[in-house]
Amino acid sequence: MRALLRLAALTLSAPLWTACATMNVSSHVQRGLDITQYRSYDWGPADALPTGDPRLDQDPFFQDRVQGAFEKQMAAHGFERTGSDRPDLLIHYHASITQRIDVNRADQSHGYCYDDDCRARVIEYEAGTLVLDIVDARTNRVIWRSWAQHNVEGVLGHPEKMARKIDEAVRRMLERLPPASSGPVGLANR
Repeated sequence: MRALLRLAALTLSAPLWTACATMNVSSHVQRGLDITQYRSYDWGPADALPTGDPRLDQDPFFQDRVQGAFEKQMAAHGFERTGSDRPDLLIHYHASITQRIDVNRADQSHGYCYDDDCRARVIEYEAGTLVLDIVDARTNRVIWRSWAQHNVEGVLGHPEKMARKIDEAVRRMLERLPPASSGPVGLANR
């Protein structure tokens, strides 16, 4: 019975001790931004920053999927991609993969343990980070930035899994874009 209760507690606490598996998404918007003044966008010129990992730098699928997901979400938000030399907005993205460490001490404070002696456990993983910048083409200033970070274990080298994670990240990032019909936004962070 005791083993069954312990198993049930571990199963119910799984979302808590797999924090490194949760996609974190956030954004920052320029104070007082009136998004209604913008209608069109295009991709900004590539910058000199590599993605920081050859598995992304040399993966045309990754690049195409990221751009396609952004274009789809921008269209859903009412923005039109223009081929003209005068778009209202320029879009830039950056991606990287870094080593991360997560320690389960927070789990212990709530009574959840991985084994009988309830020692702290260190979990190492690779986190992929995708950053999207939306730049006012006239002023060349970033007016909105969003980022998503997620564990990339089991995603790299698997195009279907990578596509799902990219689509989810971009959708969740652009959900944070102020609505075009709401007028000025007064919050510095969303």
